Amino acid sequence: PARPGAIDPRHLLAPDLAVARRLLDGGGVRLMTLAPELPGALAVVAAMRSAGVVVSLGHSEAGYADVVAAVAAGARSVTHTFNAMGPLHQREPGLPGAALDLPELTCELICDGHHLHPAVVRLVARAKGAARTLLVTDAIAAAGLEDGSHLLGDQQVEVRDGRVTLPGTDTLAGSTLTMDRALREVVALGAASVEDAARMAATTPAELLGIADRRGAITPGRDADLVILEEDLTLAGVIARGEWVRRDAALRT
Repeated sequence: PARPGAIDPRHLLAPDLAVARRLLDGGGVRLMTLAPELPGALAVVAAMRSAGVVVSLGHSEAGYADVVAAVAAGARSVTHTFNAMGPLHQREPGLPGAALDLPELTCELICDGHHLHPAVVRLVARAKGAARTLLVTDAIAAAGLEDGSHLLGDQQVEVRDGRVTLPGTDTLAGSTLTMDRALREVVALGAASVEDAARMAATTPAELLGIADRRGAITPGRDADLVILEEDLTLAGVIARGEWVRRDAALRT
């Protein structure tokens, strides 16, 4: 509750094994974020892990020891690393320090130029490598739309120059980032080569989610979901399930 970010605190749930089992019974759960320092969290981590759900740690003030315990229980990811969590301190590394230190954890990054300083992006990428760094957009419904007032769930948010905040505050409320721009940004910041950035955007998340047998690589037997980029890494075309869904003029000749 101390690190809700833009999430309405009314919608936060304390870790509850019975609720977790109801969610699992409903099917379709692939990933869950929780704060590992809360009472009952480790039991939920273990239950989710045993059901094949990826547990990600975030919106949290966890200490380093809390994270170690959560990893031992099965946690494998960190939600938008450095955002909505306690700070890295030299005597209490907290969740950010544990994210960088523990090899089991994969770190999500929002590379939109607002959520993270360029030096932090490079720091995480160097510490974790492309196999443990993944790009996320944290995009809300305003992505691709003009600046102005938009909705995040039932909350009003303001978009100015692509930056999303709660009205009258400096609190970031998701982003308008798209994955192609995230890839360009991480390359432009010197945090990754094009090849490593592609891994962060596709292969690493597929591996984390346990779907690398069909997604995340251009390999025979995988789904034919492909993105074609120009030399400057802008979007040129998209193929989904083997069919063109976008094809710029240069690809038609």
